[in-house]
Amino acid sequence: MGDTVNNEGVQKKSFFKGLKAEFKKIVWPDRQTVTKQTVAVLAVSIALGLIIAILDLIITFGLSFIL
Repeated sequence: MGDTVNNEGVQKKSFFKGLKAEFKKIVWPDRQTVTKQTVAVLAVSIALGLIIAILDLIITFGLSFIL
């Protein structure tokens, strides 16, 4: 019939070459940028947590007042 060719080794090599090439394209942020973004995320998370807690207290107080 026909002969089969095993290209598995070639495919793995080309995959890792492509992966390495794409990995080199990544632009990693410097420490100052990461620090600023981390502080911003923490500040927004704390602010939203406080807003949700205050709204929860208001709604709880309102429902207990009505009932």
